[in-house]
Amino acid sequence: MKATSEGAKRYAARHAKQKEAYSIVEDLAISSIGIGSYAPEPYWEEAYKFSYEEAIFTAIANGINHIDTAINYRFRQSEREVGAAIKRAIDSGAAKRDELFVATKAGFLPLNYPFPQNPYEWIESEIVKTGLATKDEIACDQHCLAPKFLERSLEWSLENLGLEAIDCLYLHNPETQLGYANYATLLERIEAAFALFESAAAAGKIGFYGVASWNAFLWEENHVEYIRLNDLVKIARKVGGEKHRFKFVQLPFNLAKPHAYNYVNQPLDDGLYYTPIQAAARLGLNAIASSSLLRMALFKRPFSPKAAAALGGGFGSAVQYALQFARSARGVKSALFSSTNAAHVLENLLVLEAEKTAVKDYNALFGL
Repeated sequence: MKATSEGAKRYAARHAKQKEAYSIVEDLAISSIGIGSYAPEPYWEEAYKFSYEEAIFTAIANGINHIDTAINYRFRQSEREVGAAIKRAIDSGAAKRDELFVATKAGFLPLNYPFPQNPYEWIESEIVKTGLATKDEIACDQHCLAPKFLERSLEWSLENLGLEAIDCLYLHNPETQLGYANYATLLERIEAAFALFESAAAAGKIGFYGVASWNAFLWEENHVEYIRLNDLVKIARKVGGEKHRFKFVQLPFNLAKPHAYNYVNQPLDDGLYYTPIQAAARLGLNAIASSSLLRMALFKRPFSPKAAAALGGGFGSAVQYALQFARSARGVKSALFSSTNAAHVLENLLVLEAEKTAVKDYNALFGL
């Protein structure tokens, strides 16, 4: 089972306190803030002394139905904790599976916690010798787009999450391949990956697919990691026709990294250039803002009272204002944050009770 139009809208109707709390995306209602499960430095033992389960359960029980993870986050532990939270929510009656939009990512080699003493031996025995990928298809000893590997990664994710299907499967940071492969080769690999994802969607294992990037869509055109969104949509149309399931793009967007909204760098077939968010909308893609809080690096100095006034909402914390900023950009469907603290999740949920910032006030933040 996946999210359904009826189920997601049922969830929104039960929790919405104002009309902009949820976005209609591919006929699904998803919360305009979503909860993620990323933590840096996965090799540190401290990364396994906490769990996302309680925070994610609290989010689901109180109005967030957009849950984001990746198989490589904390060497599969984050996926397992997401799965435990979803099961708990369903078992307790807090939500039904068809009400939840669950996304994960594939592309990075998912070492398994407790991680092996020799990761290179694990890659050789679990990926190369099993025929999932050749050494040439693995970039920087960590990233792979080989179809057999991605297919197995999806199977592992379904096992970790305890789900029959995932609502969105992202190709994770494909720009990692660039520098090891040229752009034309990368597009060939993405085409093979998209063909696999279309097959997985036809088989009912995923609802939609997308690309989640950190740098790819934000750089200038001549940068080694730059990717044109238009090229990806053309590939999706080639392998999936006009009814392809490539519908999502995830990219970082926050007060310190606003390029997705104000940097014009994406060319389309009309000969004009657009911002990444504008280009996504024109190409029929749904933009999801990641790293809305920039891993809390935004809050090393006081939040600007002027920015808070422009954003509106009357919030009581800088974190709430940062989430308001990320979700209020026109074209952004949902803004993600991560937290292991259930009390913090409840504080962040107050953002859903406010209207999004008006376009005029929002653009004034950029001097527009």
